[in-house]
Amino acid sequence: MERALTGRSSSRRRRAKECGSVAVTEERSSPQEAAGGMGAGPALVALLLAGSVLSATLLAPGRRAEQDVDEKRPVELKMDQALLLIHNELSGTSLTVYWKSESCYQCTFQPLANVSHSGKPAKPSVTAVSVSTQHGSILQVNYTQGETAACRLEYKFGEFGNYSLLIQHASPGASEVACGLVVNENPVDSNLPVSIAFLVGLALIIAISFLRFLLRLALILMVFVNYGGGKYWYFKHSSWNVSWDMVRIPGVLQRLGVTYFVVAVLELIFSKPVPDSCTLERSCLSLQDITSSWPQWLVIMILESIWLALTFFLPVPGCPTGYLGPGGIGDLGKYPRCTGGAAGYIDRLLLGDNHLYQHPSSTVLYHTEVAYDPEGILGTINSIVMAFLGVQAGKILLYYKDQTKAILMRFAAWCCVLGLISIALTKLSANEGFIPINKNLWSISYVTTLSCFAFFILLVLYPVVDVRRLWTGAPFLYPGMNSILVYVGHEVFENYFPFRWKLEDDQSHKEHLIQNMAATAVWVLIAYVLYKKKIFWKI
Repeated sequence: MERALTGRSSSRRRRAKECGSVAVTEERSSPQEAAGGMGAGPALVALLLAGSVLSATLLAPGRRAEQDVDEKRPVELKMDQALLLIHNELSGTSLTVYWKSESCYQCTFQPLANVSHSGKPAKPSVTAVSVSTQHGSILQVNYTQGETAACRLEYKFGEFGNYSLLIQHASPGASEVACGLVVNENPVDSNLPVSIAFLVGLALIIAISFLRFLLRLALILMVFVNYGGGKYWYFKHSSWNVSWDMVRIPGVLQRLGVTYFVVAVLELIFSKPVPDSCTLERSCLSLQDITSSWPQWLVIMILESIWLALTFFLPVPGCPTGYLGPGGIGDLGKYPRCTGGAAGYIDRLLLGDNHLYQHPSSTVLYHTEVAYDPEGILGTINSIVMAFLGVQAGKILLYYKDQTKAILMRFAAWCCVLGLISIALTKLSANEGFIPINKNLWSISYVTTLSCFAFFILLVLYPVVDVRRLWTGAPFLYPGMNSILVYVGHEVFENYFPFRWKLEDDQSHKEHLIQNMAATAVWVLIAYVLYKKKIFWKI
């Protein structure tokens, strides 16, 4: 078998070639302490983020050094890819190799490579291809003539690894075909940099205060992810369109605006003052926080009924009624243009394809053919439901002020009720439930599940932050107080120094991780300076 190694070009991009096989298969804090916690904010931010960045830089393995490369059959590998050498040892038989991801639910196989027949018994025909390492892969080998299956195997490839797929007769003289996978060169552990950065940061957090990691963390994570998240596929986020002909009408801030507007109008019209006696007496009606808001609950129920009716009963041309799938190659390729079912159809009908998000996350796995917007019109109904559940949490705090036990009991009750609803809707299955959890659709099961966890976090943090005051919220307090400014600012200045610079190797997760963590650290420090100067940007 010819030998090939995996190396890099002068531009430091990885190149891979044919390769021979190596192996087969608790105390109350005082006001002074609280003030000290606030004053320690910048030092804490610098310590945490600098420690994480440096650890990812110094401890994580780099990419392999350049190696001599056979230039016959170059395959340039990018991030989240591996080299697969397909060896056809069947004399006189051409093969076609198909591929699909294990995470692609009910998807059809996609062509990967055509492999010519072996010319000589001792010299197999070899074809080099790149394969995805984001999820497990299913490979199926078919005879080119007749397209009948010869063999199939499942494997999770590692990034920048070098593998050989051996297709041969099960035994000399036998007609059965066997497929075997050989590891020619071990993959790199590209998850190690982010793991090291996380563990070092976590250790520093624990050394200072364990609870400082929990509050107001979401905004910092959002900045990190939006800047690229180290280019790891599970942090991936695409940019917006800028052409007026293709401008995206729905969006995150647009949905927030509509959601807050609807919920605020409901409260302005129907809300009642909190009875003074309710905040003083423990004999308050156990459901006072709910019964006082029955008009709002009625509107919310009507809105949810509209979502259910449109989702499951609206006829969609060319698609089954009530379809919740991704379209594309999913569902065995039967409904390629049905992405999102009624939700996608309504957006395309009212807004037009050109004004929707053009790169939904489903495109990568399911090869969808139509635009789909995860912040579309129909999903906004469920975001209103979720926001109103947040209002309900606030009413618990108002109606049972200074009654810690009553507050915690209600947080726990809501957590359990919403969790049980999620279990009933999903049947504890990713794809087989009545209404699967789906962020792109903002399904009602997604709302109940997320709200369940939100009430659980309130249950844990309320006694720590609001009752015992063990933590001031630093350093996550600072960006949380200026969330809109940080959100808009990090989008506008995304491509400017010091948030981005030219990388020596743009196919290295480690370099992207360092850049994105540094940009996140800068925005946290900017938020701290604005906090100290009492500059807050509000809508």
